[in-house]
Amino acid sequence: MRLSARQRSLVGLLQPYLLIAPTLVLVLIFNVAPAFRTVNDSLYKPARGLNAAGRPPEFVGLQNFRDIFDDTHYMGGRFLRTLRNTVIFAAATVGIGVPLGLMTALLLNRGQPLLGLWRFAVFYPSLLPLIGAASIWSFVFSDSIGLANALLRTVGHPGLNWLGDRNLVLFSVVIVNIWKQAGYFMIFFLAGLQNISRDIYEASSLDGAGPMQQFVYLTMPLLRRTLLFVVVIAFTFAFQTVEQLQALGEGGPADSANLLLYLVFQNISERRNWGYVNAMTIVLIGLVLVFTLSNFLLFERDEPT
Repeated sequence: MRLSARQRSLVGLLQPYLLIAPTLVLVLIFNVAPAFRTVNDSLYKPARGLNAAGRPPEFVGLQNFRDIFDDTHYMGGRFLRTLRNTVIFAAATVGIGVPLGLMTALLLNRGQPLLGLWRFAVFYPSLLPLIGAASIWSFVFSDSIGLANALLRTVGHPGLNWLGDRNLVLFSVVIVNIWKQAGYFMIFFLAGLQNISRDIYEASSLDGAGPMQQFVYLTMPLLRRTLLFVVVIAFTFAFQTVEQLQALGEGGPADSANLLLYLVFQNISERRNWGYVNAMTIVLIGLVLVFTLSNFLLFERDEPT
């Protein structure tokens, strides 16, 4: 049966929406609906007292949020320490890991012997399973037989308690995360660098531009989009860190290296903390959103239209 011109026009109008409908349904079911459920559940506390398991939760409004930001509350004290750790961890891993990935990409974006082997060696840590990589570093940081302390003893240092010292354990987790992700960031920077025409650099050299001037005025502006993408995913990865902590002291001692998502994981099985868990999840999502929007505003501010 042939369609009329009006029917064909209607089909053409609906076709894009029909094509995205399956994906949209999955997003609504697995992303949007759980997000609304989390916001709703953050406003409730499980019923307390005898036979509480069979009673409906109690509506408390924003009390869960007030509790987690109260350092005298049993959950608030842990949350505030963990929030501080998470911000420090994200700033350190992004502030060191992203420049390290860029520097490595610059070094490996030139002809040299065994170039493919060098690139693979830098990228290889990102291929390892997270828990496997953390287990390797748990052995490296071991007090008695760990490689880190063995190297320190060769220069006369007695060694450090990498995973037991409250002032050192977060630094140790940062090292593992940078080692794991710097090679991954390098791949994106390397792809961006290889898309920049060499003619631009040759022309600038003829005009007297040195390597540093080329980096500041050519490479960085042309890598702006790549840098934005890498920074956003780096922040996202930093706020999603869970598996490494499982093998690196479980956030201890005394939550000195604990991170927000792992704190949620630790408390999600306790019924009395369900409201707090949902409130912490909302705060975590808000932090990721703030960092992401801030990066977009920063990098897009001077972008020519």
